[in-house]
Amino acid sequence: MNLISIENISKSYSEKALLNNISLGIGEGDKIGVIGVNGTGKSTFLKIVAGVEEAEEGKIIICNKVRIEYLPQNPYFDDKATVLEQIFKGNSPEISLIRKYEATLEKLNSDPKNEIFQKEILSLNHQMDAMKAWQLESEAKTILTKLGISNFDAVVGTLSGGQKKRIALASSLITPSDLLVLDEPTNHIDNDTVEWLEQYLNKRKGALLMITHDRYFLDRVANRTIEIHNGNLYSYSGNYSDFLEKKLEREELEQASERKRQNLFRKELAWIKRGAKARSTKQKARIDRFEKLQESKIDVSSEKLEMSSVASRLGKKVIELQNITKSFNTNKLIDGFSYILLRDDRIGIIGPNGKGKSTLMNIISGALSPDSGNVEVGETVKIGYFSQESKGMNETLRVIDYIKEVAEFLPLADGTTISASQMLERFLFTPTMQYTPISKLSGGERRRLYLLYVLMGAPNVLLLDEPTNDLDIQTLTVLEDYIDDFNGAVVVVSHDRYFLDRVVDKIFAFDGNGEIVQYVGNYSDYQDVIKGKTEEKIAQNKAKSEERKNVEDKKKDKPLKFTYKEQKEYDEIDNTIANKEEELEEVNKKINSAGSNFELLQNLLVEQSKLGEELEYLMERWTYLNELAEKIANQG
Repeated sequence: MNLISIENISKSYSEKALLNNISLGIGEGDKIGVIGVNGTGKSTFLKIVAGVEEAEEGKIIICNKVRIEYLPQNPYFDDKATVLEQIFKGNSPEISLIRKYEATLEKLNSDPKNEIFQKEILSLNHQMDAMKAWQLESEAKTILTKLGISNFDAVVGTLSGGQKKRIALASSLITPSDLLVLDEPTNHIDNDTVEWLEQYLNKRKGALLMITHDRYFLDRVANRTIEIHNGNLYSYSGNYSDFLEKKLEREELEQASERKRQNLFRKELAWIKRGAKARSTKQKARIDRFEKLQESKIDVSSEKLEMSSVASRLGKKVIELQNITKSFNTNKLIDGFSYILLRDDRIGIIGPNGKGKSTLMNIISGALSPDSGNVEVGETVKIGYFSQESKGMNETLRVIDYIKEVAEFLPLADGTTISASQMLERFLFTPTMQYTPISKLSGGERRRLYLLYVLMGAPNVLLLDEPTNDLDIQTLTVLEDYIDDFNGAVVVVSHDRYFLDRVVDKIFAFDGNGEIVQYVGNYSDYQDVIKGKTEEKIAQNKAKSEERKNVEDKKKDKPLKFTYKEQKEYDEIDNTIANKEEELEEVNKKINSAGSNFELLQNLLVEQSKLGEELEYLMERWTYLNELAEKIANQG
């Protein structure tokens, strides 16, 4: 049974037809991945399904009581709200009820004897029970923690763009819905979190419609794949791997049909040229058939993105990092890191968000200086830096003028040259689009244009900071091929496991304490090493546990009692915990009032994390000491 039926919808942007008479049915168990080149209308399609935009033609039929939850690429945020308040800004009955309960509870706290508020709270309690709304707040905190947000009272306006996006994702996941529509949910989350999200969506009941360029994610979550291309929608059963096979089959069939049509067309054309007279019914029918053959051309021209791998000459010395250190106030991101970059290096940088990956890239590029240590750059080095922000992009410029700022012609490996306009065509910018202002491009098209801007400089050291966030799969595939042939060093920060497996042979992993650990191999090789270490640690812990058990068995005959140190700790631990909780509460207040003071906020977040760990340890000690006191009392 279809939850939603999309029938013959069309949508244009300016003069460009994005969606042309497309149809699709979404069933209860569908987990659909949407793919296509940036600018083809993927996000527009999701907005139409979610009811945010209207189609120009066609209709959408939604079954009765079907609830749709939508995560856009650029969600709205109330900068004055706390994290939890932002989470519960949805319009579902459960979330509306929670908001009403919280507002009434606040009124009751300010006027405890008010009978109207008391009765209303009692009624709302019953409604919360009936709708199982109590679980939502607990689930929200769990999901936020998994997404790397631990301070639920933090003011949204003080958070980074990536943190805000994760809050919006959490809000979409906890809001009850029959169809969950997600536009780029894997952006701004690290590899471990992407793996958690995979598991969450696989277990989640209900339909899913999503845009993502993470190919492993598509492979592990999607059971249907749709491609939007030249205004048409092609639907395939299965995940991304199945899509690649079936698309190839479809294109081969189309090409065979087109070849057959062309052969027949040539014969009919020869007959027409001989001067066929349209006298008889038979001749008229044949002329009509010729005209139909002319009109029935099958579009097999697949837009193909091409990049020519051109780099400036690179000498023996590339870039040498000598014992570099970088901190922001007390938050040490890089601690004494050294590395000599080789001309054929392919390095992937990974680690939790906010731990210094982009800082290292900025130091390598020269955009940021280390606090200590040296960065030596070879004389022939020419860096191309594809940063997370499209730096210096003047949106009033036309596409062609923006590229010509770098170069009007690019020398190729065979000694010939290619013009800026020809390179733009290879990057799927048609001659018409080349004279379009950048402000009219989609977000993905701008990122593709920015990538060309970087490559037009013919760099010999390529720095890519999160290239997979906004580039479509086709662009990523060609970028991977470009890197294969690139005659220079490549350093990439990415959370895209497929991309890392495809292009890198070394991993730099940030451990979160300023240390960068180096591993040989791609991301999967790194995961195997980490898994091996984890298993080794489990085995060591098991051995220690058995050793402790043997010691405890020997002591069974002796009466239990506190040591002097344990007795002192037991007497004082309640006060110690209370003091630590007060310290943590004070830090949380400072975080909420920190405003846009980034350096202060970074310091406070580090302090908050440290206090949280200390409090967790104290609670574990409290549990142990109280259990021990109970055993001592029972044996007496």
